Amino acid sequence: MDVIFMGPKISVCMATYNGEKYITEQLNSILTQLSENDEIIVSDDSSTDGTVKILQEFAANDPRIKLFLYQTFRDPIQNFQNALTKASGDFIYLSDQDDIWLEKKVETVNQFLQTFDLVLHDSIVTDENLNVTEPSFFKVFGSKKGILKNVIKSSYYGSCMAFRRKVLDNALPFPKTKEIGQDLWLGLVAELTGKVTLIEKPFIYYRRHQNTFTLRGLGGTKRNIFQIIKGRLVMFLELTKFCWKKFFST
Repeated sequence: MDVIFMGPKISVCMATYNGEKYITEQLNSILTQLSENDEIIVSDDSSTDGTVKILQEFAANDPRIKLFLYQTFRDPIQNFQNALTKASGDFIYLSDQDDIWLEKKVETVNQFLQTFDLVLHDSIVTDENLNVTEPSFFKVFGSKKGILKNVIKSSYYGSCMAFRRKVLDNALPFPKTKEIGQDLWLGLVAELTGKVTLIEKPFIYYRRHQNTFTLRGLGGTKRNIFQIIKGRLVMFLELTKFCWKKFFST
């Protein structure tokens, strides 16, 4: 009997909340790139629009979609953590509910994950109607690796990230603070414990609109200097605690 080689299993983790307007388009762009062995884990934080109905219709027709509905976190960080704890894949991708994955994202990123523990790719920034506002997110944000650089200004946006399971195992549970997003924490942990690389090519349309959770630096709300300093101090404290526990405690 011939042995059929099964590649690494992929888990796409998505946290949803009132995403009915764009989620169909996003799910379709993801599903076409996954194999039968892969999965999409969706944690919904008690959406009040038609998001749950759309998700249930998708799941009824595709067993790769696994739903965890009616969560009450009221917090996207905890909602993402819930999805991530349910993932069973070898390679894990984060996904927003309102973007669009471009062709060969999974194929290309998987190749890099053979060598690196976390991969971050560029994105094309658009408005809600997919009109391009910035052709390169990396150029707008000066995206680079580096602990200090990313504590000061994060390059780690989850919609453009994928990583090996060992990164997730090291990163969980997330720090109990809203000062460090789940994507930044995963990126910093990957830098401390493994190898990270950036792909200078966009593989999603990164849709920005009024309901987007993260708009800072792209015309959204800016924090004052005191909030920024507090956030940086919290990050350094959490990183110190992580390093002590991971590398020094017995």
